[in-house]
Amino acid sequence: MASRGTVKASANFNASADAEVLYKAMKGLGTDEEAILQLLTARSNAQRQQIVTTYKTLFGKDLIQDLKGELGGKFETLIVALMTAPLAYDVTSLRNAIKGAGTDEKVLVEILASRTTHQVKDIVAAYRREYDDDLEEDVSGDTSGHFKRLLVILLQANRQTGVQEANIQTDAEVLFKAGEHKFGTDEQTFVTILGNRSPQHLRKVFDAYMKLSGYEMEESIRRETSGSLRELLLAVVKCARSVPAYFAETLYYAMKGAGTDDNTVIRVMATRSEVDLLDIRAEFRRMFACSLHSMIKGDTGGDYRKALLLLCGGDDA
Repeated sequence: MASRGTVKASANFNASADAEVLYKAMKGLGTDEEAILQLLTARSNAQRQQIVTTYKTLFGKDLIQDLKGELGGKFETLIVALMTAPLAYDVTSLRNAIKGAGTDEKVLVEILASRTTHQVKDIVAAYRREYDDDLEEDVSGDTSGHFKRLLVILLQANRQTGVQEANIQTDAEVLFKAGEHKFGTDEQTFVTILGNRSPQHLRKVFDAYMKLSGYEMEESIRRETSGSLRELLLAVVKCARSVPAYFAETLYYAMKGAGTDDNTVIRVMATRSEVDLLDIRAEFRRMFACSLHSMIKGDTGGDYRKALLLLCGGDDA
């Protein structure tokens, strides 16, 4: 499958030459941020990993530590995110979301709702290797109720594959009875069905549910549930419909209104730049009255903005 990312591997890649450029950019007085951001946004993550190795071989120093020492603020956070291998980045993000002060539920929701079952299995294994801890236990110890149950189901990464034609109508009816049709909501039913069916199957269930109830699945979830469970159910539904649309919306609301949620912007731009950022840009333009490029431009500043715009790739004005 062709990548729908905005960042591609550089054709005439030379890790030693790149390491030299970065070393010079940080050597002596003042840092050449421009040289750093131009180079790193024009390399794939795999190439950045090679640069890290070569940098250590040539100069006996840790490139990521050097970058942290020279850069600051949001720009530093973005560059470090770009320098981290995707799997390691997800694992670290989840760890920090759980082990930090208070649980960052937004990170748990975003990662576990949007990653494929294969990616989730890799995350669970890498988390164990890295921290010698069980991700499911850590998540369970830090969350509660149906929110916890759905996270645990997603961590099992045992979603059915394909479409079970025979179950489409039944699933829709069971959801209808558990929600709109009932006084009080049977959240467990929503958790079990939405957590265990494939995206292809769920899209057909949503259509059947709409015919049956007159409501889109998202509307019913907003009416019937609240808090972090609502956020997770909505994320699962939106990702079943379209992962790029889910991330377009995530980026829009991270930048809209007073104060930008830069951690979310950085996480999405860094993790999707080689996956589906072209599709996210297209969905963004379709859903909102502006392009992702123009929103970043109006909402950020300095080297941080320059780097985000380079990752964004182009303007869909």
